[in-house]
Amino acid sequence: MSDPRVSSRVFVVDDEFIIASTLATILQRNGFDAIAFTDPLEALSAAEQQAPDLLITDVVMPTLSGIDLAIRVKELSPQCKVLLFSGQAATANLLEVARTNGHDFELLSKPIHPTDLLRKIRNVTEEVVI
Repeated sequence: MSDPRVSSRVFVVDDEFIIASTLATILQRNGFDAIAFTDPLEALSAAEQQAPDLLITDVVMPTLSGIDLAIRVKELSPQCKVLLFSGQAATANLLEVARTNGHDFELLSKPIHPTDLLRKIRNVTEEVVI
């Protein structure tokens, strides 16, 4: 079996540059084709050109929430996996609204240790749909 990281295109979206770029760098150093975005609309535009295999996005951002971004990327590419992360308590309400509308995304808390992030990514990308 081939290593899924080699071909996995990952979009990392956070309105804080240091977070987006650091996470993308960690993923790149672990074999992923990771691209950092600080503007969710720019990430959406890039997804329209070439959808990611995995979207890792902050929830609370200006112009477009991470949940709305995830929904729109999933509309473009239903097979795209999504991991949301946030350091804000208000996120739970946004996530519940998404779930009532049929969107079940996993939420990670900020800050997240790189080892935990990589384990979560491995779990999400290795899920088998039956």
